[in-house]
Amino acid sequence: MQQRIKFLILTAFALVGLSACDNLLDVKPQSSITEAVYFQNEGDFEPYLTGIYTYMRTFANNVTYGTERGEELIAGSNSRFGVAWSQIITPTSGAINYNDWYKAIGHCNLLLAKIESFPFTGNPDLRKRILAETYSLRAYFYFHLTRIIGDAPLMLQAVTDENVPLLARSPAIDVMKQVQADLDEAIGLYKSIGNFSAGSYPSKYRFAYGSTQALKAEASLWSAKVLGGGDADFNAAIAAISEVEASGVSLNADFKNVTGLRAPNNQEVILSAFFSRDETGGNYGVNALPFLTIVQGAINLDSLPYTQTSTTGQGAYQISQPSRALFSKSTTDKRIPYTWVTERQTSGPKISWITKYPGTKYSDDRISDNEVIIFRLADIYLMKAEAYAGLGKLEEAIAYLDKVRARAGTGAYAGAKTQTAIEREILDERGRELYFENKRWYDLVRFHKGGTIDVYQFVPNLIGKKTPLFWPLNTTVLANNNQLVQTEGY
Repeated sequence: MQQRIKFLILTAFALVGLSACDNLLDVKPQSSITEAVYFQNEGDFEPYLTGIYTYMRTFANNVTYGTERGEELIAGSNSRFGVAWSQIITPTSGAINYNDWYKAIGHCNLLLAKIESFPFTGNPDLRKRILAETYSLRAYFYFHLTRIIGDAPLMLQAVTDENVPLLARSPAIDVMKQVQADLDEAIGLYKSIGNFSAGSYPSKYRFAYGSTQALKAEASLWSAKVLGGGDADFNAAIAAISEVEASGVSLNADFKNVTGLRAPNNQEVILSAFFSRDETGGNYGVNALPFLTIVQGAINLDSLPYTQTSTTGQGAYQISQPSRALFSKSTTDKRIPYTWVTERQTSGPKISWITKYPGTKYSDDRISDNEVIIFRLADIYLMKAEAYAGLGKLEEAIAYLDKVRARAGTGAYAGAKTQTAIEREILDERGRELYFENKRWYDLVRFHKGGTIDVYQFVPNLIGKKTPLFWPLNTTVLANNNQLVQTEGY
């Protein structure tokens, strides 16, 4: 594993070093230069693919889009919040430059184009796996981007010369069709591999059959609610989740192992982004860890996930009251100690520090090096509950909701058996189970579009505002391409 990650970093260094450009889609220089270095033989594709995963890790580790716009966080001791949290987003404040997404997509396109002339005569299954992973990655990048900006340019061809296309934004529904097409292509490729097994996870840091199906399920739910796909997409999500369930993953018996165990030894994890103290730096959890100076004197100091310095812990986030209130519905919820802990001074309770990603306590310091989970089985169960509820199959929805509640020790769902009540309970359960896992804003948009909540009344910092749910494009992006129009509402 260590050698694999070192290889990933070296490859990523090469990719990043070749990717600087001011053009809109930013693919020409990396394509033309890397053609002279890569893809000279069949052995060049695997390291190039490995390098593309650094983009997946970067996006999974960015909480600006998936977490800070939700209601999960308030300031700790040293606030680091920006316009995402305040919901004061304008074309000149917080607008997105999407070049990194298109660099990642450009790498996928280049690999797909170059692999055509290499038959991999000695190992055709390797070629299929590389293709399947690349299609899965491209789908992930487009899905991640369209959830942030909605309509997005669809770039599907490799750019290998100075003729960089200036593309208009395609409707989000067309972007989603491409996401699903890429996922279906990947799934077909996985199935065509010799001795195919749905339960094969060669690495939980890379896409495999089960994790590609998990992405298909999440994309289908988004399409069902946000893009109006309705029943067909709910059924597609259910079918994909059934494939994930058959892939050999299972819930950890103890909730503390959800983020406490690394992916290779974690039976619940389906896809994860690798982090390590010595090889990749810290994850976004560093913002939530207090440092010793600000918690000194706490009566319960030993139970706080503090670091020695403000370099290794920022002390910026704490759990919000609305998120704490979700847990107040059950005094038996076993997830609470592994979600937050309240600092207690002699003067009384103080800050409620997040413990979801507590890092690793080494002899010299605590380091925020937990792996960032992209998909795990409890998330998938709640997706299936959501899809069943969307179809009006309420008993099936409750059954999957209760799979998650059983481990939490909160008992079976006993609320009203109406679609509205059950959908709200699924959203609340996702807020408890998946707290601080970089999914909340996307969940809120989905349930808002599905009619379960009014996000403009749900998120405290959105009350009284009309900030659009999707982000604006920044002036650099717009200036570089006269085919683009600004995101609606800005």
